[in-house]
Amino acid sequence: MRLWRAVVAVSLALLTALVCGLAGASATAATAPPAPPGTLTGIAQLPAAQWPTGAAMGIRVTYTSTGVGGVPTTVTGRVFLPSFTAPAGGFPVLSYTHPTTGLGDSCAPSVNPLDPEEGTVLGDWLQQGYAVVATDYAGLGGPGVHPYLDGSVEAYGAIDIVRAMRRLAPGLFAARWAVAGLSQGGHAAMFTANLAAQYAPELDFRGAVAAAPPSGLTPIFSRLTPQTTILPGLTPLLAYILAGIEAANPSFDLNSYLSPLGTSLVTDAQTLCLDAMVARTQGIAMGQLLGKPLDSQFGQVMGPIFDVPTTGYPRPVFIAQSVTDEVVPEFLTNQLVSSLQAAGQPVTYQTYPSATHSQTELVSMPDAIAFLRPLLATP
Repeated sequence: MRLWRAVVAVSLALLTALVCGLAGASATAATAPPAPPGTLTGIAQLPAAQWPTGAAMGIRVTYTSTGVGGVPTTVTGRVFLPSFTAPAGGFPVLSYTHPTTGLGDSCAPSVNPLDPEEGTVLGDWLQQGYAVVATDYAGLGGPGVHPYLDGSVEAYGAIDIVRAMRRLAPGLFAARWAVAGLSQGGHAAMFTANLAAQYAPELDFRGAVAAAPPSGLTPIFSRLTPQTTILPGLTPLLAYILAGIEAANPSFDLNSYLSPLGTSLVTDAQTLCLDAMVARTQGIAMGQLLGKPLDSQFGQVMGPIFDVPTTGYPRPVFIAQSVTDEVVPEFLTNQLVSSLQAAGQPVTYQTYPSATHSQTELVSMPDAIAFLRPLLATP
């Protein structure tokens, strides 16, 4: 292992020098077109405390991707290598899509301590012999506000970080890859599975794992009124959703639906990370954010951004759901799976009897690992 760590250290030094050289070259070419999606533009060592168990290397990267409206953007993320010698052709790649952390730059996982549950999950994937890449998503560590639950933008970030590492070091990162995530990350994993083959055909996408993916949100949220008092624990998520819609569709007149309190909370949602946002909305019902009922026009804007596609999955998808999930109700995921099955999509569905929302990924890991292993085994 010591020899492998030394090899990784040399590789990191070479990667850093190469990226710095690329950055210097681009700086002298002011008239050059924007770098294509999946171009690595920055690299730095992560503190060892932010490495999951079993990582031989942990770095923070900056790369180009596709943002809102197809506009090029810059995204940050993390990259970890397992403590094994790289096989011929490189490690299979697991693109990890993280759950909700917030919308502001300070909420990006790459600039925060490693969440213990996430550290366990990432360590499990590393133990399988996969290189793990983990996007922060556009707007978290990059320009603009994070367009929360904009599925396509989430997916582009998850795909382009694979592209970036594959292009830079094909000896370490294989072309074959998969995606896995929880909650917002499960939502991102579904969109990634839907878009990967057409967005990055040069890569070899093999499959997806989505734990507790939010779905079926538009019919629910487009019926909220100022009198809505149910599910008060979801008020911070509603504030994030509203701020995400505003970021994803700046021309939409969101303020016309908001109360003065709602306007204030949506502004706060652009910077407050999840724990702070939960505290900020304590005792506030979802309806208090609204000055008038949400309606079909709101739904027409929200749907294309948020709704998980139910067709167009060329590779297998595994969906995990707790029957006692307090954030993503089981009936919504049941509806999603039924629609996928009716459309003949390659979906495997497994429920778990007694896990919280955040525990769904942990309890489903043995099944997720078993699902992806044969898909990623063959070069």
